[in-house]
Amino acid sequence: MTTPTILPQTPHMPTRVQTKSDILEVLTAGGLRPRKRFGQNFLIDGNLMRRLAESAEISAQDVVLEVGGGTGGLTDLLSASGASVVCVELDRDLAALLRCRFAGHRQVSVIPTDALQGKNRLNTEVVASLRQAGRGARGRMMLVANLPYQIATPLVMNLLLEMPEMSRMCFTVQAEVGDRILAAPGSRDFGPVSVMMQVCCDVRMIARVPASAFWPAPKVESVMLRADVREEALISPQERGALARLVRGAFEHRRKTLRSALAYVVGAERVERLAADFNLTRRPEDVEPAEWVRMLKGS
Repeated sequence: MTTPTILPQTPHMPTRVQTKSDILEVLTAGGLRPRKRFGQNFLIDGNLMRRLAESAEISAQDVVLEVGGGTGGLTDLLSASGASVVCVELDRDLAALLRCRFAGHRQVSVIPTDALQGKNRLNTEVVASLRQAGRGARGRMMLVANLPYQIATPLVMNLLLEMPEMSRMCFTVQAEVGDRILAAPGSRDFGPVSVMMQVCCDVRMIARVPASAFWPAPKVESVMLRADVREEALISPQERGALARLVRGAFEHRRKTLRSALAYVVGAERVERLAADFNLTRRPEDVEPAEWVRMLKGS
């Protein structure tokens, strides 16, 4: 990789958001091109990029996780807030570009790694970096990112399960994933991520994002979501793992009745106890998020 072209910086007043031409210039100078295996689609709509950053309401006391830093367009907006930014980029060439671009920003850490270790764990290096950045911080910890499509669901799920410090998540995901997160009981999109996100967070849509807002344009539409972790949730952070295991186990048998599906997870004896208080003739997809919590505590 040759020395990359560095885009003009305006760390205190980021009035300029990088364009497709800027991205092409940077990639060409480095001998790079978008890599499909990393799911690289760069957001080129400056208004939408600003909207994502502004929706997070970041202060200088906050710690922000960005996953998929790309060429640094969103990173620039995040760092301008004065917050500590932990930027994770799997593509080592792009990570080198980011480190060069933000070399003068002491509050920006670029980690050239995968945010996940498998599908069921956060990368321990990322967790350690976030907690190191959060030491002594008086603000919140949050995720603000244009998420690579293939890791979006496991990432937000694992942030809920492993990072109780996380208080807000603002992210762009494939519209199909957004539909699952926002899905109502009884719909075919309703599943484990719907239950976990709706139990633990207040979730709302920020914007719909057309494929044309990215380069290269993906084959699907996207959405921006904001999820605020509830301070007074139905379950404690320590109970989230148990709820996730219950819900995931039941939804592995989503076409069966609750009586049959739950037997695989909690055993026949507990199912009989639950049957005294819950209608177990329904299917998992028909159960309200709050009722899953009651079943967990009643099992």
